[in-house]
Amino acid sequence: MIKKFLLFVIATLLLIGGYLMAEAKSLNNKWDKVFSKSDKVNVQKVEFKNRFGITLVGDLYIPKGVNAGVNSNKKLAAIAISGPFGAVKEQSSGLYAQTLAERGIITLAFDPSYTGESSGTPRNVASPDINTEDFSAAVDFLSNYKNVDSDKIGILGICGFGGFAINAAQIDTRIKATTAVTMYDMTRVSAKGYNDSIDENARYEIKQNLNNQRTQDFKTGKYLGADGLPEKLTGNEPQFVKDYWEYYKTKRGFHARSINSNGKWNMTSSLSLINQPILQYANEIRTPVLIIHGEKAHSKYFGEDAFKKLNGDNKELLIIKGANHVDLYDGGDKNAIPFDKIESFYKENLK
Repeated sequence: MIKKFLLFVIATLLLIGGYLMAEAKSLNNKWDKVFSKSDKVNVQKVEFKNRFGITLVGDLYIPKGVNAGVNSNKKLAAIAISGPFGAVKEQSSGLYAQTLAERGIITLAFDPSYTGESSGTPRNVASPDINTEDFSAAVDFLSNYKNVDSDKIGILGICGFGGFAINAAQIDTRIKATTAVTMYDMTRVSAKGYNDSIDENARYEIKQNLNNQRTQDFKTGKYLGADGLPEKLTGNEPQFVKDYWEYYKTKRGFHARSINSNGKWNMTSSLSLINQPILQYANEIRTPVLIIHGEKAHSKYFGEDAFKKLNGDNKELLIIKGANHVDLYDGGDKNAIPFDKIESFYKENLK
């Protein structure tokens, strides 16, 4: 009996040890971003759970000197950042996070649920509820981080996560300032198509096809992926598809864990996006909101219409002359990201 007990203890310790090793491996700090590392900030991998029990993984960017000597207890403003839709923290959100950290703000770029290094199965699922919750979970983490002033937390969402960021701001009163960059309303485009071109009958047909796919997914035990970006361009694609391809499929922005670079969304994710529209209470947001869009972005109408929903004199729409949708992912060749404006927005509203 004692021998069996000892074997059980040893086996348990080995399992725990293996688990800890796996955790340590998953939290390595190897630099694998699509942008160069700054010598002005320290970066560490962190984990936190959302209220659905999904473990999110993020990169915490801390201005150098904050954790050193007399500044070890200094509390700063902080921003949680995610997006674009289908991207990972090693791409655009990490670039925004590092740049704003260089300017004295603690930032957290994180992978949403079911994507990147974050947990959740099946993989590559999108949900307007869960992805909105992901922002609040990041606020949970930052509110309890030793160097963050919990009364000075903002969020920033890019592309589809710009819409989810505004959605989070309408429910989470801890969020004191919100920026939506080159935003999509993923629920609107899923239900109505680009420029609201899908009518009720066409939408019904889409729902029929998606629900038939659910039946097949259950039967096969596999989730069919939606069409992603092509491996090669034919030249006949819409310009915005070419723009996406130039970012996600080239050295400019390719990352193996990014759905848009190297994978496909779970097709039936569209069902919840169709059925659960976001921004329903955007008019009740009392905190400052900054919406930034490119003048030539195919998605500009999402940002303009979202801005129309907002009330108060602390809301702003900024249009970047000559910029398309993807230029605001990394600046493009136009250096299009208005980091000075974004910095001043947060420092003014998180003080």
